[in-house]
Amino acid sequence: MFDKLDAVVARFSEIESRLADPEIASKPGDFRRLSQEHAGLQEIVAEYQNYKKISSDIESNRELLRESDAEIAAMAKEELRTLEPELENSIQKLRILLLPKDPNDEKNILFEVRAGAGGDEAALFVGELFRLYQRYAERQGWRVDLLSASPTGLGGFKEIICEIQGTRVFSRLKWEAGVHRVQRVPATEAQGRIHTSTVTVAVLPEAEEVDVTINPTDLRIDVFRSGGAGGQGVNTTDSAVRITHIPSGLVVVCQDERSQLKNKDKAMKILRSRLLDAEQERAAKSHSDARRSMVGTGDRSERIRTYNFPQGRLTDHRIGLTLYQLPEVMEGKIDEILNALVAHYQMEALKAQGLGTQ
Repeated sequence: MFDKLDAVVARFSEIESRLADPEIASKPGDFRRLSQEHAGLQEIVAEYQNYKKISSDIESNRELLRESDAEIAAMAKEELRTLEPELENSIQKLRILLLPKDPNDEKNILFEVRAGAGGDEAALFVGELFRLYQRYAERQGWRVDLLSASPTGLGGFKEIICEIQGTRVFSRLKWEAGVHRVQRVPATEAQGRIHTSTVTVAVLPEAEEVDVTINPTDLRIDVFRSGGAGGQGVNTTDSAVRITHIPSGLVVVCQDERSQLKNKDKAMKILRSRLLDAEQERAAKSHSDARRSMVGTGDRSERIRTYNFPQGRLTDHRIGLTLYQLPEVMEGKIDEILNALVAHYQMEALKAQGLGTQ
């Protein structure tokens, strides 16, 4: 581990020197790439320096234990009681920081919420779940741009697709992909019976044009008049766009904008991200289970969480976490859940490398 850390420090110093070079500053692409790498290594270097300081303090206090002055020796012994656990914590942090990085962690995301089983109740929960994540994004200072929404007649949605932009968005929200189950008494249920429905969440790293190559001849683009509510002019022009990627069969429809060009841009953004996600999923299946556990979040068909409204209870089934704070969760206060998931998957990754109990 310490050989790796020394190599990281050497690379960090090299990058700092290169960033100070006026020639690099004149090349925006190289400067941005090096700046991102520098930012990625900074936390490791800082923690390694902290580790070295604690180690030095421990060594100094161990020397003081040999002093003939009993009072000084007692103070050194007391100091060691504090420093030794701090050293173990620093070592554990360094192990986690050296874990292989998910290459998508720094990316913005396309966030998709869709109604599953449960009819109108599932469609209503799509809107509520989307609002939950919208509130969370606001708390993080992230930007949420709606790309597509398919409303139903009772105020729900068949699906909502948005783009979320900000710092390390994918690294934080990738754990939310999967099937979310809701249990509650619907407003339309006269007998007061608890209804169970499901909503699926997909979290796709936003794909740049350099990430996915799309041959224009593989696309069929159809334009048509938008349907549904939208105010004056929404049904008077052929502004809606349907893009079909012929090799994969993927179809994306966007009709929320009055401009055909804007709808096409949004549809292409969604298509690129879905193609990138499909390619990464195929690649993940060719790796070992241990590798998948480090870079993946589980099959989307897996039920990951239950929201039980009568009991005010949320349960994350992957880690056995239960919270009786459902009203707060529905307001976007989900850091406790996300932190627990991050800690769980970090420990799984450490175990996969044989480091979990060291």
